[in-house]
Amino acid sequence: METVMERECSALGGLFQTVIGDMKGSYPVWDDFISKASKLQSQLRTTVVAVAAFLDAFQKVADLATNSRGGTRDIGSALTRMCMRHRSIEAKLRQFSMVFLDCLINPLQEQMEEWKRVANTLDKDHAKEYKKARQEIKKRSSDTLKLQKKAKKGFVATKLEIREQNMEQK
Repeated sequence: METVMERECSALGGLFQTVIGDMKGSYPVWDDFISKASKLQSQLRTTVVAVAAFLDAFQKVADLATNSRGGTRDIGSALTRMCMRHRSIEAKLRQFSMVFLDCLINPLQEQMEEWKRVANTLDKDHAKEYKKARQEIKKRSSDTLKLQKKAKKGFVATKLEIREQNMEQK
């Protein structure tokens, strides 16, 4: 009986340690992901700045063509429309960059600290509870064995008394 309980306790304790180990082992992966996401967001921001500068220069060319005399006015208005369409793309890229930061990177960074703290607390609490449970199982197993031995001795003693009484009666 004691070996079954100890085996089950060890199996559950081992399973818990495996889960905690996996959690702790995943920290570098999450840190790397957050780092790469931050670099991507930084590059997106830089790209938005470069696109904005390019579109400003492009708008100046379009304005120059629009303000000139002759057939270049039509080209200038077409360039202006194209520039406006690209400005909407720039705005979407800027929005994506900010959402990427606000809705993915920052929340993950905040959660990482919480996850680490909770995992360490769980590990410490589990170690205490596991040790306490094993000691309790060992104590109860030992008590059970003692009671079984006493019960055997009592049963044997009772049998001897009954035999002695039977012998006396004969």
